[in-house]
Amino acid sequence: MSKRQAASGSTKWWRGAVIYQIYPRSFADSNGDGVGDLNGISAHLDYVASLGVDAVWISPFFKSPMKDFGYDVSDYCAVDPLFGSIEDFDRLLAKAHSLGLKIIIDQVLSHTSDQHAWFKESRQDRTNAKADWYIWADPQADGTPPNNWLSIFGGPSWRWDTRRLQYYMHNFLGSQPDLNFHNPEVQDATLEQIEFWLKRGVDGFRFDACNYHFHDQQLRSNPPATKRDTASVSIENPYGYQAHLYDKTQPENVAFLQRIRKLLDQYGAMSVGEVGDDNSLSIMAEYTNGGDKLNMAYSFNLLTADFSAEHIRSQVSDLEAEIKDGWGCWTTGNHDSIRVVTRWGKDTQHPRFAPMILAMETALRGSSCLYQGEELGLPEAQLTFEQLQDPYGITMWPEFKGRDGCRTPMPWQSGAVNAGFGAHEPWLPVAATHVPLAVDTQESNSESTLNAYRRILHWRKTQPALIEGDIAFFKSAEPVLAFTRSWHGQTIVAVFNLSEQETTFELPVAATELAGHGLAGAELVGKTLKLGAWGGWFGVVV
Repeated sequence: MSKRQAASGSTKWWRGAVIYQIYPRSFADSNGDGVGDLNGISAHLDYVASLGVDAVWISPFFKSPMKDFGYDVSDYCAVDPLFGSIEDFDRLLAKAHSLGLKIIIDQVLSHTSDQHAWFKESRQDRTNAKADWYIWADPQADGTPPNNWLSIFGGPSWRWDTRRLQYYMHNFLGSQPDLNFHNPEVQDATLEQIEFWLKRGVDGFRFDACNYHFHDQQLRSNPPATKRDTASVSIENPYGYQAHLYDKTQPENVAFLQRIRKLLDQYGAMSVGEVGDDNSLSIMAEYTNGGDKLNMAYSFNLLTADFSAEHIRSQVSDLEAEIKDGWGCWTTGNHDSIRVVTRWGKDTQHPRFAPMILAMETALRGSSCLYQGEELGLPEAQLTFEQLQDPYGITMWPEFKGRDGCRTPMPWQSGAVNAGFGAHEPWLPVAATHVPLAVDTQESNSESTLNAYRRILHWRKTQPALIEGDIAFFKSAEPVLAFTRSWHGQTIVAVFNLSEQETTFELPVAATELAGHGLAGAELVGKTLKLGAWGGWFGVVV
């Protein structure tokens, strides 16, 4: 056991943990430049701790030209001046730890910025020391790219370079060249930058696009998809037309994840991987079982528009069937997806919707990631084309509007300039629909979504079955999702009405109501559970 594990009191604190994601550009602006920063996060850590979460995941704050807003790293070991300094990060980390919060930082390993020193050297010629650190390929005889691989952000995943007279691969933006992880030197260099942050005391890492590290060295073209992938990408994106057999999720990735795990274990740190793939649940299972790769992983499968009891039940059941001793992580919102109040709730402001979604998500077997602003019930912000910043949305407009609608500034004070985000005009506008939902307005209302979140999350900490327990689903017709969580002789029943229509559910077991969570909209009469709009209920089997 590492010293850090001994200090934390648990080697597996992440199992069943609730992780709060902060998108630093949009959380709080402390210096009035219109962009959120590390000191802005530090100033609001007491608020985050009050929610009852266990850890904070901070999206990238590393040095970057910001073409993809930090997910294009030009120096893995430097804080971008836009966000502050390394000393600011150290203070943030210390304050989080003093509040009992773990800090997880985002690591974007599959690609760098084209402004990274590694790529600047690699592109100079074909014989330099880093010539093979990125994925370079000759054109076909007619000058076209070496195969049919596509970028998620639109167009071919190959860009021509006039220095080397070759194409380089980019799964995302053309300014985000993919590293060549078949080169052991690249793996070693990547592990070194991970260790830099481990030595500073971070508690874990969220690994972005963690199944994109390796590519097929034969550069074989992908075949057409037999089933469109609409979980990882929007239906308007031709990326989903291919079965991605060769441009990602290669078998060599397993050994690399094992190298990462070995390093993290030395420091008592954890890992959660983002898996975007046609077959993401199987990959989540493969990457987390065996105790020697990722601690846990999550997919985009609950980030789609499909909102039904059957969909949620099948996702969890399919993962459970494969995961063995691995561990999943569930999320219904992040910085890449339409906010859940809009995506699933159709912009409802019913007071039970957002708390019910939280209770449902955190009652599933696994850990949970919550995205900033969900605790306020924020809907998706509606932006004009002229207001867009996201290159993904600009490329795919108008049918896909990109990710800016979930990235607008956090509203802190309803009566303050820019809703208290900062003194200067922010990089994205504050949504008018968010101002009435500001933190200060909800703090004083005991029945607000914010306070409902606090009740649920603090209550959940008192229920070991919801953190570690096994899961089993009851048969239920739409729109009811019903299951049990069992642990050390206790079985908790969880039932949720995923609609605004009243409905009933016949409990197949004898159970008494479990109180303290604050959910409303449900009444047990005998074995009949009457569920109002977006109602949720917890009970314990007797």
